[in-house]
Amino acid sequence: QVQLVESGGGLVQAGDSLRLSCAASGRTFSGYDMAWFRQLPGKGREREFLAAIRWSLGSTYYADSVKGRFTISRDIAKKTVYLQMNTMKPEDTAVYYCASRLTYGGNMYSSSKADYGSWGQGTQVTVSS
Repeated sequence: QVQLVESGGGLVQAGDSLRLSCAASGRTFSGYDMAWFRQLPGKGREREFLAAIRWSLGSTYYADSVKGRFTISRDIAKKTVYLQMNTMKPEDTAVYYCASRLTYGGNMYSSSKADYGSWGQGTQVTVSS
């Protein structure tokens, strides 16, 4: 079981940048995709997919809503996944979650939270106007 711990959240102003980190524990993550989701205020348990990265290849997949503004990356040696968020907006205010899923050799990425088996505890990001 992969364990994930997010950090880096906080209060920023509109237009600022912020980088979130997700430290993963486990022997190896080959065969895993790592992803970032967020839960917007007032949206209950609904989680919006943002981006995913294939651990072994470093290839990425983004939701259209954040493409060009958010960047996902990973540091293999540090077992850490990052989400760089630029030109932040008040509507980016949310709890941000890191998640992982086994790909079982498949090529397709998934934007469905149901496909991700491990989750971090979340980190709050608040963007003031």
